[in-house]
This record gives sequence, C-alpha cells and structure tokens, in this order.
Amino acid sequence: MVAKVALLDIEGTVCPISFVKDVLFPYALEVLPDTLESEWDSAEFAQYRNAFPSEYAASQTAFVDHVKDLMSRDVKIAYLKSLQGYLWLRGYETGQLKAPLFPDVAPKFAMWGKEGVQIMIYSSGSVPAQKLLFRYTNGEPADLTPKITDYFDTVNAGPKQEASSYERIAAKYPEHPAADWLFLSDNVKEVEAAKKAGMQGCIVERPGNAELSDEARKEHAVIQSFEALPDL
Repeated sequence: MVAKVALLDIEGTVCPISFVKDVLFPYALEVLPDTLESEWDSAEFAQYRNAFPSEYAASQTAFVDHVKDLMSRDVKIAYLKSLQGYLWLRGYETGQLKAPLFPDVAPKFAMWGKEGVQIMIYSSGSVPAQKLLFRYTNGEPADLTPKITDYFDTVNAGPKQEASSYERIAAKYPEHPAADWLFLSDNVKEVEAAKKAGMQGCIVERPGNAELSDEARKEHAVIQSFEALPDL
C-alpha cells in the first residue's frame, strides 16, 4: 500500500474511543459551570456564547442545559465543538488532559516523516480540538503537530461518510491525486466514502472499537496496528 499522504481519523484510530467519551466529554461538563460563572461576560468567551442559538445564549442555565443535551446525544455541531475545544485547552495546558495515543502512532509519524509521506487529520472534532490533542500526547515527542501538514473537520471538509468530502480534501492538494492518499479509520462507512472518492482506504481495528462484520473484513484491508501498514 503505497501512499504520498496519510489521512487519519482520530477516535479509534490513533487513540481509544474511550478517551473522548470517558475523559474529554466529562471534563468539559465538569468545568463548564465554573467557566461560565467566571467568563460569561468576557470578550474572549463572547465568541463561543454568541455562536449558540439565542434562546440558549440568553442565560447560563439554558446554556448548560443545551450543552448537556447535545453531548448526551453526541450531536456533532460546530458551535458545540468550538466550545469543547476552548474548555479542553485549559485541561491540556494544566496537564489534567493528555491524549493517550496507541504506542504505534508516534513511531509511525516519525517513519512517515522520513519517507516524505505527508500526514493530515480528518475528524468530526473541530480543527482547534484536533491540534490540542496532537500537541499534548503521551507520545515521544509529546507534541506531534510539527509532523502534521493539515487538519480537516466537518466544517471545512464536510460529513465524513460522504465521498464529496474526501474529494474536497484531495482537491486542496492537486499535486497529490486521490489515488496517492491513504485514509485510515475505524469507521467502515468512512473508509467506503474515501475509496469511492478514489483514495486508498484501510480499517483500523483497535481495542474498544465496534466489532467488524465478516463482509467488512472481506471488502477492506484491516489492520490492528500502524506497524502492519508496510506489509499490506
């Protein structure tokens, strides 16, 4: 499997799904009330508050209730993602949060760098949140952002299960035709969309990920570690 660009999903691909659901989400909910109490009227926080629908930005109580509702349903909407990134920033900076990358990720980033393979990220999380995650990791080095060329989310690229999103991403780098891209994700429908757009695709099977069907295993390459990629 030869590629010039490695396009990576995050959850279930480079770090456990549980980190987002069991660590990042609860942290955001935990610090939200105190953040609103101290920053509700600040100029810095205004951009996040004003991005919410007016009926929820009218009071702290309505704001918190709406955030809890969205997160309980795992709604992927831009203004929530931006707020989460803002809340997580403090946690990363204070050392309360650190992204637990799978052990094969940082070494593979280093190898791809030596081989001239560009690394790009495509996640449903906002681009600022993606950058935070890769800046504060348990890897060596801890900050992997210097190795990453670009970041894409559902705002600047589109839904992850639509082929047009991958076409849009590839079009930003015309020097690399779609066939030169390798998309890695735990989500079968995302891999199918990337392949429909002309990219190479591979399913990443990690502990805690959803069980793959026999059909998915027959239709797509499946790996348990990035170390297996050279053998494909």
